[in-house]
Amino acid sequence: MKVTDMLIGLIIGLAAALTGCFLFIVIFTDYGFTEGFEIMKREGQTGKLITLGAILNLIAFFALLKAKKEIMARGVLLATIILAIATILL
Repeated sequence: MKVTDMLIGLIIGLAAALTGCFLFIVIFTDYGFTEGFEIMKREGQTGKLITLGAILNLIAFFALLKAKKEIMARGVLLATIILAIATILL
């Protein structure tokens, strides 16, 4: 049960970050998601985009803590750590 809860939290964290990236590109640029992502990638801004997208993980983390789902919240934290490592490597 603990492993599946952590895996669900990891999926929630990655989905929240992807949603955050999508919302950032769609709201703050004049491009669609794929075109905006390609432009960010070409300009070397992918790490910054991932970082801004991960802001939604805060909301997911605290919502899971409030719902007493600590193991899932750990999964969201793990997703944030994975995204931080990806940001450093990019």
